[in-house]
Amino acid sequence: MKNSKTIFFLALTFLFQLGVAQEQQGSKEDQFEPSPVNQPGREYPMVNAKGQVRAQIIAPEAKKVQLDIGGVKYDMVKDDKGVWTGESAPQDEGFHYYQLNIDGASVPDPGSLFFFGANRWGSGIDVPARDQEIYELKNVPHGAVEKILFPSESTNTSRTAYVYTPPGYHKNPKKRYPVLYLQHGYGENETSWPNQGKANLIMDNLLSDGKAEPFIIVMTYGMTNEIEFGGLRDFDIKPFQTVLVDELIPYIDDNFRTKANKENRAMAGLSMGAFETKLITLNKPEVFSSYALFSGGTYNPEELKGRTKPDLIFISTGSKERPDAVKTAVSELKKASFNAVSYVSEGTAHEFQTWRRSLYQLAPLLFKTQK
Repeated sequence: MKNSKTIFFLALTFLFQLGVAQEQQGSKEDQFEPSPVNQPGREYPMVNAKGQVRAQIIAPEAKKVQLDIGGVKYDMVKDDKGVWTGESAPQDEGFHYYQLNIDGASVPDPGSLFFFGANRWGSGIDVPARDQEIYELKNVPHGAVEKILFPSESTNTSRTAYVYTPPGYHKNPKKRYPVLYLQHGYGENETSWPNQGKANLIMDNLLSDGKAEPFIIVMTYGMTNEIEFGGLRDFDIKPFQTVLVDELIPYIDDNFRTKANKENRAMAGLSMGAFETKLITLNKPEVFSSYALFSGGTYNPEELKGRTKPDLIFISTGSKERPDAVKTAVSELKKASFNAVSYVSEGTAHEFQTWRRSLYQLAPLLFKTQK
């Protein structure tokens, strides 16, 4: 009888401790921490492991303040000191644009760093991701990101581009590199891939792990002729095609140590940048050997008929976008003997986590047989 009581007591103790552990685990998921892309020293905005975003702003005279993220506005609550606080429903992993709405006026959150997206400089937040190590800042050799100005006769101005050169580029003046021309999406610009996309850190980490060949990445502004949102059918690719093919590429080949031939040149883009990539690679098949579309359409064998086969066609999307269409397109390309690869980012939509992962998957496939 005494042994039975002892066993019963131990069982109750175990169940109690298990319940405490589960409660502590749950509270850890609920715990908010400052976003990694906050202004220096700023506590807010905050984010937790569930993906909820908590924002705070001092606005004692305001009548209504909302947190606007993911297409939904969340009411914030004011305390007796005029400080408004509110939080969102869980967001997908990765980077998101957001803003605050104060009495009907949408404004950036002064607590976050600013990012160019949605045709403006505004706030951004990074929700913890299970695979964030692919773009984390690590103690590995780092490449350089350089802002350049290149002359553009067709637009009668000097245009901006950002150029990533891999680790060791400046130590070996005789070595030459392939080049990836990487385009942003609608409402973004040449800063988007280095800032939101963390393209340089993705490459640094891949190279450190020996998973990719070193190459240069060039990122420039693609909206040479402006269009309103929803007016994609009115977009004329020719002005940007001229800037890219006739002006930027020659400048890069003249000023950086590139392997200046088709076999060592690739083009990729996200969303609107994927649309541009598709049009330019179809129009200029002699310029690029590898094509990649992130969340922005597909190729079909008929479109590529009569052209030299590219070394690689890479098409990706988020699982919340059009994964079946991408898989079907790549299957048809493979049947037509194209080297085609599909990638689906699990649990993400039309957002930078999809595109960060896409670049991470694409890079090891590029320039495997350099010439």
